[in-house]
Amino acid sequence: MPNQPALPGLMMDVQLTTQLLHRRLLDVTGDCELVAVQDASGTARTQTFRETALRAGRLAAALARLGVREGDRVGTFSWNTAEHVEAYWGVMGMGAVLHTINLRLHSDQIAYTVQHADDRVVLLDGSLAEQFLPVLERCPGVEHVVVIGDLPAGVEVPGALHYEELLADESPDFPWPDLDERAAASLCYTSGTTGDPKGVLYSHRSITLHAIAMSGTEVYRLGADDRALSLVPLFHAMGWGLPFVTAVVGADLILPGRFLQPAPLGRIITEHRATWSAGVPTLWMDLLSHLDSPEGRDVSLESLRRILSGGTQVPTEMMRDYQRRFDVEVVQGWGMTEIFPGATVSQDLPGITEELRWQRRSLAGRISPLYEVRVNDATAGIQPHDGVATGEIEVRGPAVAGGYFRAPGTTEEKVTGDGWLRTGDVGTVDPQGWLRISDRAKDAIKSGGEWISSVDLENALMGHPSVREAAVVGRPDPRWSERPHAFVVVDGPVDEAELRTFLEKRVAKWWIPDTFDVVDHIPRTSTGKFNKLDLRERLVGSEEAAR
Repeated sequence: MPNQPALPGLMMDVQLTTQLLHRRLLDVTGDCELVAVQDASGTARTQTFRETALRAGRLAAALARLGVREGDRVGTFSWNTAEHVEAYWGVMGMGAVLHTINLRLHSDQIAYTVQHADDRVVLLDGSLAEQFLPVLERCPGVEHVVVIGDLPAGVEVPGALHYEELLADESPDFPWPDLDERAAASLCYTSGTTGDPKGVLYSHRSITLHAIAMSGTEVYRLGADDRALSLVPLFHAMGWGLPFVTAVVGADLILPGRFLQPAPLGRIITEHRATWSAGVPTLWMDLLSHLDSPEGRDVSLESLRRILSGGTQVPTEMMRDYQRRFDVEVVQGWGMTEIFPGATVSQDLPGITEELRWQRRSLAGRISPLYEVRVNDATAGIQPHDGVATGEIEVRGPAVAGGYFRAPGTTEEKVTGDGWLRTGDVGTVDPQGWLRISDRAKDAIKSGGEWISSVDLENALMGHPSVREAAVVGRPDPRWSERPHAFVVVDGPVDEAELRTFLEKRVAKWWIPDTFDVVDHIPRTSTGKFNKLDLRERLVGSEEAAR
């Protein structure tokens, strides 16, 4: 904490909590629309921000009646729905902690996060009940499951409560408690690169300041005349902060539910007149392919003007295609669960030349307000911002994690002694604050915006009785940016199909390598570790030889 000032300022000390933004929904931006898509045809339910805020009050009252108190964790296992946004406002505003459970993790990891977070209540999207039931059996600490929507035919959740029935019994006039801005508001787990998922515990202050920073004209560039389509999962890095940013600027918010495939996505943009959107590059590459197919003839991007993409490197050619063919500006940003998205964004600046425009669009972006970035070389120390000197990218600021939830060892490893977060990314920063990411300090694979742990995959593969050694590296992929490729040393006959079947029970399906090489041995470094640089070079060489 800072020292007491010699002369205190005479401004009001209003707490920066999500309640402050929640009141804005009621008093200022209440007429904005929240559009929740219900099916693949694009049919949607629309409610105003004011109605959303009032329903959040009912939810808070219902949770309080169930015994939820300040600091308790409430999980959500849901797609991007109106109810999920209501949970954002209601759970955080009542002083409880919203744990946005990542439904893309393997069931073992999901169960770990629910147990580690000590979730007392879980709000469960009915369409995901079958996926969550095996997790629930392993989490006796969950006292209540509240089902949103309908359960699939033949599926039962023992003792489940119904979301709408709970809200119907409550008043929207919940007595919101006085909260400290430094209190925990939300918990999001990142699988990171190795080991168990790590919990990032956001404070009210960090969420509010991030929303204000992203609302600036040079970051998200989202305004009151926009209809923002949120393709980023609300369980992924706080949904890039979009529920809060739209509340600040007064932009309509469109939620696609589980309908992220190219055909329904095209219909949603066309029918609901989306002007701005955010999502990983894979979604936008798939939509381009759909637009070139006979099925995509009825799709119109006339309303769409800007796309913010990230999570992995955004292909420059894709950005050029959207600009050239549809006059849609695609820019990329960089962030992490630990620092929120938008720490850098590659927005165009006034007076830019066409050549410089595309050069900068290919970068991670320019450092956003409230963030500080430095380049740290393990041998030479802190490097200059000259666009040349390379090192690990470190970040600090009021929207940057200063530690991990119940993980002191990880905190010590990832946070420097002078208070900077080590990101694990390697790159450069130029004198104007433009960041280039050139590599990763570790060997994680980022596929479609999501991390895949090469070490966890290797351990899973080596659990097969015929696999003696396994090393996994990322193989460049035009659609997913990277996909896992496995090198295996085997004892006895085993084929790829058998290995895939074996992995299906041990890792998330999308983690399973697309390709395998059976080798006599795996090269090692002088310290005995797998030499993955050698393996990557070997992989590149084999692909070049095959051309």
